[in-house]
Amino acid sequence: MMIDIPPGWFVIAGAFIIPVLRGMLRQIAMLGLPTLALIAIWTAPADAGWQAQILHYQLSLLDFTAVGKVFATVFAIMTLVGGIFAMRTASTLELSAAFLYAGCAIGITSSGDLISLFIYWELMALGSTTVILAANTARSYRASIRYLLMHAFGGSVLLVGIVWHVYTTGSIEFTRIDLQGPAQWLILIGFLVNVGAPPFSAWIADAYPEASPSGAVFLSAFTTKTAVFTLLIAFPGTGILIPIGCFMIFYGIIFALLENDARRILSYSIVNQVGFMVTGIGLGTEMALNGAASHAFAHIIYKALLLMSAGAVLYETGKRKCTDLGGLYQSMPLTTICGTIGALAISSFPFTSGFVSKSMISQSAAYEHITWVWFLLAAASAGVFLHAGIKYPWFVFFQKDSGLRPPDPPKNMQFAMMVFAFLCIALGVYPEPLYAILPYPVDYVPYTADHLVTQFQLLLFAGLAFFLLLPMMKRTETISLDLDWFYRILLPKCGRAIAGVASRTNSAAEQWVGAQLSMLVKRSYDHEQDKPKGYIAKLWPIETMVIWVGVLLAGYLLFYYL
Repeated sequence: MMIDIPPGWFVIAGAFIIPVLRGMLRQIAMLGLPTLALIAIWTAPADAGWQAQILHYQLSLLDFTAVGKVFATVFAIMTLVGGIFAMRTASTLELSAAFLYAGCAIGITSSGDLISLFIYWELMALGSTTVILAANTARSYRASIRYLLMHAFGGSVLLVGIVWHVYTTGSIEFTRIDLQGPAQWLILIGFLVNVGAPPFSAWIADAYPEASPSGAVFLSAFTTKTAVFTLLIAFPGTGILIPIGCFMIFYGIIFALLENDARRILSYSIVNQVGFMVTGIGLGTEMALNGAASHAFAHIIYKALLLMSAGAVLYETGKRKCTDLGGLYQSMPLTTICGTIGALAISSFPFTSGFVSKSMISQSAAYEHITWVWFLLAAASAGVFLHAGIKYPWFVFFQKDSGLRPPDPPKNMQFAMMVFAFLCIALGVYPEPLYAILPYPVDYVPYTADHLVTQFQLLLFAGLAFFLLLPMMKRTETISLDLDWFYRILLPKCGRAIAGVASRTNSAAEQWVGAQLSMLVKRSYDHEQDKPKGYIAKLWPIETMVIWVGVLLAGYLLFYYL
């Protein structure tokens, strides 16, 4: 069966169908539409193409590349399994927004032009903002407004870059872009805002944890990975991405180690993992680009699994801080097992999906003899095991007994976690299906003695360091200040202070002007014993008044003709 329709449209249709369906029909739609999208991705003819005319520009709405199919596939899988996880707990508003969000992400992967890409890009921002807002709390409302403002800024920069680029080149084709001038730099910056690059990294940890347990799962998959996809298409081999990616890696590690909130730990970990992908794109070799694409594929699955486990804990206990949790393995065994598998996968533990994808990036740095990058990536692997591989499951499921005895979450949540846990192990044990769909031929064997010994050494060292320094790792009731403090706390305070000064100044000015006018009126009409004393109240001769009337008429005529 050949389906010559943009796959994202099936999922976008769900945003309008789901609100009018109930019960079994809604569940069928939530499962069937992502499945149709997945079928459309892999059955679309090689020469398929949807064209649309806007002014004198020809839009290409169905123009899949090999990289696009990789990302579209995992986006469709994420929508399907994420829908199962959210099926019985998410609100109608959240489900509808999530399908719009996911459908636009798939739409970006099939866009062959910058105009349709931008339209999907902005609709995706609206959908993701609504997913945060759907949590229906005061914190989620404030976070959604900040999130929307950040992405409005990024979208504006991207729009200016696209318009400028089209004006100077005459082409709207979405393909490799060389950094020739300001227009191309603006496009790069617009993509980097969504990828969570510095200094725009804090919005991820600010917004994602405030979504509902299922909303955070959807948010972890699409925004940053569509940005990774656009960088893969437009800016492969751009050297500036290497230091940017390395910064993101260690930024995410440091703040995750400082964090007490379990979902904020995993949100900072998103920045860290995307940093690996950005570094691979900056390296630009075929192996590095394969590694970035495969790592994005694997990351979406294991990060969703981790946030599913954290969401299950939040759903059952109402708590998300490490200091409030612990000992949950006793009553939530399935959630503990699935969360631990996700933690091992993100740590690149051998025989998990993270190992067969992340190692391609570090190995490509070694092949290119970029030693400093290889050392940083090796050190970062140990740091990831510290904050996500050990810290998250240890403090949430093990460590001290918090006395909480919640059950495992509902069956649909359990099933979704088991599916992704299976994929984390299956792709690690047998990576050939993933390697087969990558954009370039894969000449890489992950399971060699050298790779295994090196990775086990890093993991064992990180594990030993964690338990030796456990007293320092224990979390307390603290707040980690990030760059978002400036626009969450400082800017509002400065704004209120400036508004207060302006209000007091305006009030004082009004009082002064009022006093002066009152005095003028009083002096003008002041009478004492029927004797006029005010200037205007004086008696004037008739000839003087005639002169003044003539002056006023002349002034009026002069003003009228000028």
